[in-house]
Amino acid sequence: MQFEVVIGLEVHTQLNTETKLFCSCPTSFNEEQNSNTCPTCLALPGALPVINREAVHKAIQLGKAVNATVNRVSKFDRKNYFYPDSPSAYQISQFYQPIVENGEIFIDLEDGSEKRIRIGRAHLEADAGKNIHDGAISKVDLNRAGTPLLEIVSEPDMRSSDEAIAYLKKLHSIVRYIDISDANMQEGSFRCDANVSIRPKGDSKLYTRVEIKNINSFRFIQKAIEYEVERQIEAWEDGVYDDEVWQETRLYDSVKNETRSMRGKEEAADYRYFPEPDLAPITISDEIFEKYSDIPELPDEKRERFIKEYGVPHYDAGVLTSSRELADYFESMMKKGVKSGKSAVTWLTVELQGRLNKENLSILKSPIGSEKLADLVIAIENGTISGKAGKDILDHLMSSDVSVDSAIEKLGLKQVNDDSAILDIIDSILKANQDKVEQYRGGKEKLFGFFVGQTMKASKGSANPQKVNQLLKERLG
Repeated sequence: MQFEVVIGLEVHTQLNTETKLFCSCPTSFNEEQNSNTCPTCLALPGALPVINREAVHKAIQLGKAVNATVNRVSKFDRKNYFYPDSPSAYQISQFYQPIVENGEIFIDLEDGSEKRIRIGRAHLEADAGKNIHDGAISKVDLNRAGTPLLEIVSEPDMRSSDEAIAYLKKLHSIVRYIDISDANMQEGSFRCDANVSIRPKGDSKLYTRVEIKNINSFRFIQKAIEYEVERQIEAWEDGVYDDEVWQETRLYDSVKNETRSMRGKEEAADYRYFPEPDLAPITISDEIFEKYSDIPELPDEKRERFIKEYGVPHYDAGVLTSSRELADYFESMMKKGVKSGKSAVTWLTVELQGRLNKENLSILKSPIGSEKLADLVIAIENGTISGKAGKDILDHLMSSDVSVDSAIEKLGLKQVNDDSAILDIIDSILKANQDKVEQYRGGKEKLFGFFVGQTMKASKGSANPQKVNQLLKERLG
């Protein structure tokens, strides 16, 4: 039997506001434990929440970026549950009337087509604290409690782990482009719950979904989904689907590459939602809506512009615009005067990125800035150095904070473009190899490569290859 995979994703994005969602405590929680707290985020009696306007503004921006409806009136609700890192024993969230609904993201498929993934809703809520387990002792750090989250919930539109990762990477990119979150997955600023189920191919029914909780890397999300799909298919084929696949929350163990049962999956009724009594509805005026609907150029728009404006191939434009930092770096190179978009892409995404990856550095930590790499590419384009020399210079620049011109001078890699100097070398090569000259003129044209190689060798790689080819053809007739 063939099966179809059904995947929906819930992404929790920490908003990069200066203060928490309902109080004035700073959102920098990587400090001394429980130092960024107050009566409100500690849920002390009598402390009342006050909504953070900046969080609302960022939610509007997300709604605009995913072509969603931004509700002019939205409301908060209490989601009742108890965990040690939630001192109030409830979470203030938006269940009945979220701030964002009915959005969409388009992902690229391997066959070159696009697929629309619906976003059902995105709602504001307060994050919990952090449990710290130290042997037999558990501690609670509430610095993170109250940090504003935007939970972005997709519809179950994805049919493979590849589609799920493509959706997540596109959403991650959008969140970074509009600058509502640093989306640092290692620090938990962008984390995902995956809802996974299977069904026989051709069946439209939605079967039992299993939630895999709090995964914070693209690689682990993909592995967790693939493991869970295999587990469910195996249970179906063994005739124990109803016994082994039930609505539950599971955790992913990256060491053992498996999902494990955590608890039964709660339904809305289990949380006993009711309207939050201490917060008035959020009302968004026309003025505020217009102001925060003005968002930066998004990845898809930037990709199309790079194709048209700089002649970048479609695939390369997608690679560049997948990261705001990479796109900005590329565009800075072009503005510095690089003529060929394709050359800029190659030196950025292949040569520089390859070296950065070896050093485990991001483009933001690159020792070579965009203007310096542009100078290197320009030097190749105008014939000052060869492409081969450019790689040697790039290696030098990775460890030396000098200009491109200084590196060329120090390494002695300036390309010889003077015809007379190159002709002197060619004449000496031809004189020393008269037999091969006769063979070439007699029809053995493959020997042309020999003469080019000997000339380049004699010049120690400094002769311009185009000039060498041109002058050799003239000399050899």
